[in-house]
Amino acid sequence: MSTLIDDFPVLTPVTDEDLAIAVRAVRTHVPESWPEGELCRSERVPYPCRLARWGRATLAAAGLPEADVEAAAAAVDRLACEAGA
Repeated sequence: MSTLIDDFPVLTPVTDEDLAIAVRAVRTHVPESWPEGELCRSERVPYPCRLARWGRATLAAAGLPEADVEAAAAAVDRLACEAGA
């Protein structure tokens, strides 16, 4: 028997700390292809998981367009690669 769990609440106004956590959630909880379908890479539950939904909803509540989220994630990935080199 499966249970539906409510999404995490999006608090407004969105603080800088909320934004940082939301960006991390969106970057970490991404879809990954499995024989069962698209699953969250972190939680192995059907994508989008609760944290992915919360992160995107928080960013939307802050007025951040999806393109800006992807650009920020790419910049963080670039910095991580440069630091590891």
